[in-house]
Amino acid sequence: MVTINYKPTPKQAMFHASKANEILYGGAAGGGKTKALVMDALFRCMTYPNTTAVIFRRSYGELEDTDIKEAQASYPEEVATYNAGRHEFRLKNGSKILFRHCENEPDRFKYAGLEIQFLYFDELTSFEQSIYDFIKTRLRAKKSLGVVPIVRSASNPGNIGHSWVKSMFVDAGPYMEIMEHEVYSEALHKSKKIRTQYIPSLATENPYITDDYVFELEQKPEALRRALLNGDWDSFEGQVFKEFRNEPKPMERDEKRELVPPKWTHVVEPFDIPLSWPRYMSFDYGYSDPFAVQWWAIDHKGIAYLYREWYGCVKGKADTGIEITPVQIMEGILEREEFEAENNLKVMRVADTSIFDKDRGDSIADQMAPGYYGRKKGVIFSKCDKSRLPGKMEVHERLRFNEDGTAGMYIFNSCKDWLRTVPNLPYDEKKVEDVDTDAEDHDYDATRYFLMEHPITASKKPPKVYKPWSPLDE
Repeated sequence: MVTINYKPTPKQAMFHASKANEILYGGAAGGGKTKALVMDALFRCMTYPNTTAVIFRRSYGELEDTDIKEAQASYPEEVATYNAGRHEFRLKNGSKILFRHCENEPDRFKYAGLEIQFLYFDELTSFEQSIYDFIKTRLRAKKSLGVVPIVRSASNPGNIGHSWVKSMFVDAGPYMEIMEHEVYSEALHKSKKIRTQYIPSLATENPYITDDYVFELEQKPEALRRALLNGDWDSFEGQVFKEFRNEPKPMERDEKRELVPPKWTHVVEPFDIPLSWPRYMSFDYGYSDPFAVQWWAIDHKGIAYLYREWYGCVKGKADTGIEITPVQIMEGILEREEFEAENNLKVMRVADTSIFDKDRGDSIADQMAPGYYGRKKGVIFSKCDKSRLPGKMEVHERLRFNEDGTAGMYIFNSCKDWLRTVPNLPYDEKKVEDVDTDAEDHDYDATRYFLMEHPITASKKPPKVYKPWSPLDE
């Protein structure tokens, strides 16, 4: 008879008992995430002989300091023996629990030969979705094992994977409800249901956390406190654009019946843009990475509105391009500009300078321009200013609220990919003033290109003060 000293909290018990295929557990610090992961792996491997569980973390140092340390303290020696050289526990029934890391995206291919029945990710937001999706392909189970492979993850808000993790789990539906998604197999010519679930947990729900820990979290800066104490996925430490507010509201009318933006939000409900407002388009090219096409209008006060977007990303696959040619992108742009064409509205375009590169023959800009191989239709771009930090400051300045609650930039709530990616961008850990380019930053880049064409920081500098003339100065 082996006694395991573990009494799960109600949320941990829900995590262990869930029938979902994939779960995200956590949100706040101190909710018992790591404990839940290592104990779930133990219970499943004890229940099903000759099975394999693998717990992933971004770096081995993190594994050693958290998951392995937790497992060593929690697993009874009568049940599981740790092999430090192989970083794995062997159970008496032939099962094993492996601890592995995937520090760089190409490292995922090291695990192409694994056969995993129970897959775990600790701090899921530290991983790109491509790593998560690839390692999931290692999930398999012989019928003789009698198990259904599962994926269980835990994470706090923030880091480079914040956007896709939030979209896949947190925003998928009501918290704690199991959400069904249908996936189709081209090889099998049939579909099946995949069930996902988000189970939030707080430090205040964990009876094993001391009051001192909660007091410590409450003393943190606002963004960090909201993320770690409250599990707030709209605010996290390292978030670049903390000033962004997503509370969609309709446009308003002033006493002259002119359109005015709502207060204390950056997101507006779509409205008919007056034909007198000039139109612009910004473009960040991508093939295997997503491309971003954005259409902007500027009102008579200089306020910019993103009213349409086309984001070339595979649905459900964060940061994965749809791999279409420049000509196909050009044709898609013109299709989406039917309204502008019918109303003779000129669209002024700006794009990443890389599309003008002729090192390998005709540039991308050439291929998209009218006259290419005798083609009548096309689009013409001017080169953007790619200055990174000035461009970032333009975004900050546009998002800054004035005293009356209005801002310099608004986003239609129909621009889902912009709203999914840009507000969730983290800072680069090495270039601490810049956005992390490993995050999904394509919409941000297109926005930066547009705003550098229409800067407002220069107009907001304090006016020069002239000293009154005095004959004593002569």
